[in-house]
Amino acid sequence: MTGTLVLAGTPIGDISDAPPRLAEELAGADVVAAEDTRRLRRLTQALGVTPKGRVVSYFEGNETARTPELVDELAGGARVLLVTDAGMPSVSDPGYRLVAAAVERDIQVTAVPGPSAVLTALALSGLPVDRFCFEGFLPRKAGERLGRLREVADERRTLVYFEAPHRLDDTLAAMAEVFGADRRAAVCRELTKTYEEVRRGPLAELAAWAAEGVRGEITVVVEGAPEKGPEEIDDAELVRRVRVREEAGERRKEAIAAVAAAAGLPKRQVFDAVVAAKNAGNTQDAGKR
Repeated sequence: MTGTLVLAGTPIGDISDAPPRLAEELAGADVVAAEDTRRLRRLTQALGVTPKGRVVSYFEGNETARTPELVDELAGGARVLLVTDAGMPSVSDPGYRLVAAAVERDIQVTAVPGPSAVLTALALSGLPVDRFCFEGFLPRKAGERLGRLREVADERRTLVYFEAPHRLDDTLAAMAEVFGADRRAAVCRELTKTYEEVRRGPLAELAAWAAEGVRGEITVVVEGAPEKGPEEIDDAELVRRVRVREEAGERRKEAIAAVAAAAGLPKRQVFDAVVAAKNAGNTQDAGKR
């Protein structure tokens, strides 16, 4: 009989936010895999718990090597508890590899729900919460960071990011460049901790504020792109865009559909422009003959 992998959410700040089941799982697990064993020790002391099982480290540096060991423990019937420094394992933290490996072996995976910086920041931001996407940490290099932001420049869902405090000003400036200086955002700092702060405003304004220096754990929430109306494009430009796609190897039908979708126009309008251009070309050729 195989064991169970338990993903346990841990407090992102205030220790009293720990779910009651966390203490039970820490006390009863056969193996506790922790991102930082020293932080785990502080957590168990605060909760008044002494793990009965073996405690091992499980962090980015040893995740690949330690995953097979933990899967073997699970296959042998052990209850393995995975905790990270704060929040839910595998959400920008170690855990994904272990979950994937356990699922591959048909091992049960469950969770102890806990605090989430992503959802807490989203709720506090004052921005739309009905649809959102989590983008994690952006690349450190400026060019790669801009490229990643351009990929979601037209994303209409609210965007949530993690960021290091010393890179926050550069990230907000890049967001203002790609998304627009007036795009609304919120910088959530030290959530649930003593010096919790939520700064809301346009990206350019937040970038200027962050340039003065910011400390603590940071989550950034950015408003989605506004809905675009139909572009004002003349027929000649529509025909040119279709031709470019055809020359790149697309069939005319697919090229017309893609151009219409990108411009926010009915496919029939683009089709009629292409047919009119073709007929005009045929008329000119006949006149020359």
